[in-house]
Amino acid sequence: MRRNRKIEAEKAAELMHVLPFVVKAFEMEIIPAERTVAQIGDTLILTCNTTGCASPIFSWRTQMDSPLEGKVINHKTHSTLTMNPVRVVNSRSYLCTVICETAEKERKEKSVKVELYSFPSDPIIEISPSLVAGEPATVICKIPDVYPSDHLEVLLKKDEHILHEKDFFQDESITTETKIVTYTFHPVAEDTGKEITCVARLPIANMDFEPKERSSSLKLNANFGPQNTAITASPGNSLMEGDSLNLTCVTQSNPPAQIVWSKYLAEESIQHLTRNNVLSIPHVHFNDSGLYICEVINLVTNKTEKATVDIIIQGAPVITKLSIEPSTTVREGENVSIQCSAESNPPPKIILRRKSDNANMGPYSARSILLPSVMFQNGGDYECVAENKFGNRKSEITLNVKYGPKNTMITVIPTGALKEGETVTMKCTSSGNPAPVISWKKKKSTGESEEISKNATLTIQNLKSQDPGLYECEAYNLFGKEKTAVKLYIQARLEEPDQMIPLIIAFSSVAAVAVPAVAILIYVSRQAKINGSYSLVKALRLKV
Repeated sequence: MRRNRKIEAEKAAELMHVLPFVVKAFEMEIIPAERTVAQIGDTLILTCNTTGCASPIFSWRTQMDSPLEGKVINHKTHSTLTMNPVRVVNSRSYLCTVICETAEKERKEKSVKVELYSFPSDPIIEISPSLVAGEPATVICKIPDVYPSDHLEVLLKKDEHILHEKDFFQDESITTETKIVTYTFHPVAEDTGKEITCVARLPIANMDFEPKERSSSLKLNANFGPQNTAITASPGNSLMEGDSLNLTCVTQSNPPAQIVWSKYLAEESIQHLTRNNVLSIPHVHFNDSGLYICEVINLVTNKTEKATVDIIIQGAPVITKLSIEPSTTVREGENVSIQCSAESNPPPKIILRRKSDNANMGPYSARSILLPSVMFQNGGDYECVAENKFGNRKSEITLNVKYGPKNTMITVIPTGALKEGETVTMKCTSSGNPAPVISWKKKKSTGESEEISKNATLTIQNLKSQDPGLYECEAYNLFGKEKTAVKLYIQARLEEPDQMIPLIIAFSSVAAVAVPAVAILIYVSRQAKINGSYSLVKALRLKV
């Protein structure tokens, strides 16, 4: 092994005699060279390299011997100066000195100028307060951490229209600062959707960095309205009863406005209807006529606006009321009012009358019939007729008048003189509501009355001597009773001839009296009707 090493050493010596020995010269460089641009806040590394020196000695300093404000790390053949982060104080020239430990102790030095800027982010746009059309608003544009600010230019645009320009050429800031540009303007409704753009430029001559221009945009949302509020009536504002109606309220508002529908009522009161923008009435009626109000409210702008439309409903009359007060069934003597109401457009002409009468019970303008102390003759059907140019309507109601028996009468068949063995029929009639109940009584010799029948017709067959006398007819119902009477006479049979002349005289007398008797009874009955009562005594006295 030793022999091999010796051989190798000999060969190396031979080569040294053959090849000339080349030694590199001592050199140095700084990377980056001469001038560099760095952004404040970033990291910057300056590197000092050497060649041709086995053991270089490095040192760093500033041109003005200020603190380095960085960290130096020496390696075998190079040294680094690291600035992390880069600060404003690093804006100066840095010198790297290298001494090579040779017999001559060579010394070399080079410098690099560090130029700084700060333009780290896009502008920030703010608008205060919320945009309301017509009211002043301020756009605020902030450009964060700018350096050097004396080169800063700021431009505010609305779409492509320039609103405002500002530069900071006179600014004397020596550190990074956030620069603010403000501009006050009056937005309009048409600005909604447009963009506000803030453009910031930092054009520093002979300084190579990107970007030198930054921008930010903000889309405008101008709150406005409500305005130009209007109502559309479909199919129109004049309709026939039964048609469908749609009222649509349209307005311009941002944000969308709240909509409230209402209608004016009598005495300036208001009826609230719905909160939709469309008010629908499927089948209109006369009472749907009137003034409708659409009120729109923007809760952001705190503004309201109203629109109105007058709706007219036309058509044939509709009878809304046909009534009898206090009731359709009354008692004779009560005060009665019959009323009829109808509505239409144009207003109806109203005729209220008793149906059996051809003539009206009152003038057209009157909508009621007053019946003070109503009589049974006033009972019956009443008709209300309402008409206008579009047609007419009719309605009926019945007045039922309750009353006690009236006009109670007795009819005797046959009407001539009666004889024993014959048949006589007496019929009692009376009017009343409800229909009266009829009963017959016969006066006894004691003066008491005995009920003999509950039929309206009383028939006595085979007249006997005990049948003559005073017969009473009584009619009664819930509302009263009424009586009338008739006296029955029978002609006796004569058997002896010599009694012929007296019989004829008696018969003649009876006949003479009997014929007027019926007339007398009718007269008495009528007189009793007029007087309100019957007197059987008077009837008998008239007979005598």
